[in-house]
Amino acid sequence: MNRKLKNSELDRKTVAEFKESKKTSLIIILDNIRSLNNIGSVFRTADAFLIEKIYLCGITATPPHKDIQKTALGATDTVDWEYHENTLELINALQEESIKIVSIEQAENATMLHEFIPESDQTYAVIFGNEVKGVQQEVVSASDQVIEIPQYGSKHSLNISVSAGVVVWDLFCKLTT
Repeated sequence: MNRKLKNSELDRKTVAEFKESKKTSLIIILDNIRSLNNIGSVFRTADAFLIEKIYLCGITATPPHKDIQKTALGATDTVDWEYHENTLELINALQEESIKIVSIEQAENATMLHEFIPESDQTYAVIFGNEVKGVQQEVVSASDQVIEIPQYGSKHSLNISVSAGVVVWDLFCKLTT
């Protein structure tokens, strides 16, 4: 028989313990995300997998905001974040720090997520784009690589928070094993 665990049995980190934890070599960039619930959900995913930082760019709202908090459930207190108005300027600065920029997008010559093999000693910044328009073309063009989540149904579109969950889980597994 399987018994559901109580919250007290989950061995959750305190905010201080999270801040002191070794982070996954992964950064998330949100490029013009309009939904506050999606932003909050990405914060929760980032907390779950010990992501280094989230950059919020363009029209992406920033904490504190009640609709972000509603889905983030406190993750805005644990995950480091920073706002940048211009995504392209941000990725140029990160590339100067030898961080590999990866757009998550459906594009020519994209690498399918399951075929992507990250370098173990490399930090990656993954970019998730606007719910309607995706990652800006100029940002895709400036990226070091494009990864596509394979999809086999009729829609070929995932919610941005779902995309972040799929990609971050996959890269977390690949980078921490």
